Amino acid sequence: MKQLSLFITLVIFTVISTTAVAQEKVELEKKKFKVYGNCEMCKTKIESAAKSIEGVDVAKWNVNSQKLMVKFEASKTDVITIKKAIAEVGYDTKEYRATDETYNNLHHCCKYVRPKPLK
Repeated sequence: MKQLSLFITLVIFTVISTTAVAQEKVELEKKKFKVYGNCEMCKTKIESAAKSIEGVDVAKWNVNSQKLMVKFEASKTDVITIKKAIAEVGYDTKEYRATDETYNNLHHCCKYVRPKPLK
């Protein structure tokens, strides 16, 4: 009887611990878009701004193509929020423009040719 009780306890413990460790797999949405910038310093700031948003799992900006690839949880954030955060640190996207003051405070090597403002 004691062995059966011990066995049942072990089975219950195993089931509970396995369930606690198992995580729900979250689908990440993947998007690519242009972010204006020039150099590795820009890369660091752009990627950091994107990653600062809750739900962003991956942010990689290519210096040559000026394309940012992000993977994020759509239930926690969206592309608009990510683009706004990037603009707040001085980098323009098609839809969101950094303020002139923020852009002017960028390091001299980070000052890119800005696209014309949206009307």
